[in-house]
Amino acid sequence: MDGQHEITDRILALRGSGGSTSDGLLPLVYDELRAMAHRQLQRERTDHTLNTTALVHEVYLKLVDQKRATWEDRAHFFAIAARVMRRILIDYARRHRAAKRGARQRVPLDATAEAVEADERAEVLVALDDALTRLAAIDARLVQVVECRFFGDLTEDETATVLGVTARTVRRDWIKAKKWLHRALET
Repeated sequence: MDGQHEITDRILALRGSGGSTSDGLLPLVYDELRAMAHRQLQRERTDHTLNTTALVHEVYLKLVDQKRATWEDRAHFFAIAARVMRRILIDYARRHRAAKRGARQRVPLDATAEAVEADERAEVLVALDDALTRLAAIDARLVQVVECRFFGDLTEDETATVLGVTARTVRRDWIKAKKWLHRALET
């Protein structure tokens, strides 16, 4: 818990001082970003070109590159990190899919199930992103809940803090979003 307060205190100090966001923040958030990235990459294809460390560094570089980052606290920082991680993974999946379409690749008759699964996972991730884009037009908060809970692995309470709603609202929105996405991905 002290680490959580330390992150929030560091973020608030950075906002007040106008100092570089990277000064002293990376050591405080690195382990949690790494755990987030590891969980996300476990859901990805086995031949993914990003490893955990590369994904963390790419996320962190995008976060500190923001000139007007106004993170309010630890939960808000990790919610933004989850959104950035989602974008990076979706971009990689789209490039993977485009490369497969653009290249004339032969698939040997004895292709492994893992090779087929890799393509299917990229397709599922792109389909999920497309569904989230459609859902955003209906209810943007549901998408934010998915980003926080699924991509950021934030708790209900942390998600509630980030979104300025109650944990009960987050719980209801999470159930509603999962049902909507399940239906959208089935069609």
